[in-house]
Amino acid sequence: MSSHARASGSRATTAEPAPASLRFGYGTNGLADLRLDDALSLLADLGYDGVGLTLDHMHLDPVAPGLAARTRRVAHRLDSLGLGVTVETGARYVLDARRKHGPSLLDPDPDDRARRVDLLLRAVRVAADLGAHAVHCFSGIVPDGTDTDTAWKRLTEALTPVLDAAASAGVPLAVEPEPGHLLAALADFHYLRRALGDPEPLGLTLDIGHCQCLEPLPPADCVRAAAPWLRHVQIEDMRRGVHEHLPFGDGEIDFPPVLEALAATGYQGLTIVELPRHSHAGPHYAELSLPFLRHAEQTAATVSPHPAPAHPQAAPPHGAPSTTPEGSSTP
Repeated sequence: MSSHARASGSRATTAEPAPASLRFGYGTNGLADLRLDDALSLLADLGYDGVGLTLDHMHLDPVAPGLAARTRRVAHRLDSLGLGVTVETGARYVLDARRKHGPSLLDPDPDDRARRVDLLLRAVRVAADLGAHAVHCFSGIVPDGTDTDTAWKRLTEALTPVLDAAASAGVPLAVEPEPGHLLAALADFHYLRRALGDPEPLGLTLDIGHCQCLEPLPPADCVRAAAPWLRHVQIEDMRRGVHEHLPFGDGEIDFPPVLEALAATGYQGLTIVELPRHSHAGPHYAELSLPFLRHAEQTAATVSPHPAPAHPQAAPPHGAPSTTPEGSSTP
């Protein structure tokens, strides 16, 4: 009912439909001490809508034998629990026991780049078999001695077969801007998109904390700017200029406007809590996070649908590595 109708006592002749609730999940990289089945059961019991499944040695190992059969079992479990899923590829040591997140799509050795491409191709197949709404990935840090033009060339070449596979599978590939990486910010995503010819399967993973960390616009405005390409969302608290994933309330983000912006864009995917450095108390933070987000979502209903124009924030140096190398892709 409009404010005019309430003030005059008249009845509204039509009621606007209530906006659909956002779908919240929790990332398994924040539940690394739990068996996967225990993690899924916990999230379902807590009322989450889905899970961000990081393919790792303890959670649906993507390089161990029998991946297809193991994936079918996980698909059945997700279905029985009513959980949606996004497939994430930010495991620290799944490909190399000595190099965190190695090898990357930017490595000088073409065979090493091929190993990362193979992981992403496996992730696309897993995502298709699980009915996932997206596959997440990231560029990697520019190796020492590699110029930027060469790094972008390697990235576009490496992603081409992955995008072809994603198109065939009908699963979007959602690239995440990651502080300190070649593709660090929204502007870099658009550079990649244009370099690849704007392929339909290419989408965006937007990490709300990263927006607070380094984007020139506030997080809610980043959501609105990213809306046409948004395929996956990660969420946590963060402080300006410090790439450290924090529990809700420990950082600087005002969450109701962010969630209002997500709802207003019509985003239908999962919004995944991303607390990889808090696995030691993962069940505790999973239990706290969902009520926080639901309360913020309810509060967002009172936020003006026409927010005041945002003023750019003072940005840290573009793409600069943080003092605390955390995050979905750099934990």
